[in-house]
Amino acid sequence: MFRQMGENKEKNETCGTIFLKYLLFTFNFLFWLAGGAVMAVGIWTLVEKSDYISLLSSKIYAVSAYILIMAGVIVMVTGVLGCCATFKEQRRLLRVYFVLLLCIFLLEILAGVLAYIYYQQLNEELKENLRETMVQKYHQPEQDHVTKAVNKLQQEFKCCGSNGSFDWVESVWIRSVEADSRLVPDSCCKSPVIKLCGRRDHPSNIYKVEGGCITKLENFILNHLQIIGAVGVGIACVQIVGMFFTCCLYRSLKSEPY
Repeated sequence: MFRQMGENKEKNETCGTIFLKYLLFTFNFLFWLAGGAVMAVGIWTLVEKSDYISLLSSKIYAVSAYILIMAGVIVMVTGVLGCCATFKEQRRLLRVYFVLLLCIFLLEILAGVLAYIYYQQLNEELKENLRETMVQKYHQPEQDHVTKAVNKLQQEFKCCGSNGSFDWVESVWIRSVEADSRLVPDSCCKSPVIKLCGRRDHPSNIYKVEGGCITKLENFILNHLQIIGAVGVGIACVQIVGMFFTCCLYRSLKSEPY
């Protein structure tokens, strides 16, 4: 009788372990996909929007993106390791897997903290630096990246100047002979393909947006920081579930002989 009870208990434990294994395998597959998504968001930030990063004096925005890419790579590697640990039923691998999950969790917290800090100081940074960058560095030697970024900013967001088109009056380039009597850069024009269109600053010819490019760029970065934050929180929640399943499977396995 006691023998039968022992066998039933062992059978129940085996079934529970198998269930946990497949549950953890499913989690790892989803986790691997999530890692790809995190890495994609980070790469998108650096590749697609790298021009705008050059307009910011603080590097926190770029650092947050690099942290996301690093976390995404580690997540994908960890997902593969988790699958191996699950099916081989090795407690040592499960321990390594748990530690990696914890490291990723801490990385995401760090990225979230940086994003929050930057969120708080973004408005002041743009007010202090964007106008100065446009006025002093546009079309200046060895500042091609700034010129390209400003042109892209004004065309993509349909704006002109930091606070408005009047900012360009104090531009080093506009005051020079090279500007060829332009009042604003051609990228301010609604039809920039027309050469020297920047000579007319009438609202029918150039973009006149309340708040200028500062408001547009600030809204863009804030929205992007919210995406980074949402992705980070989502992955962190999934990780907590994964760490719980890992602990359950770890406890259900018999200790390995050393």
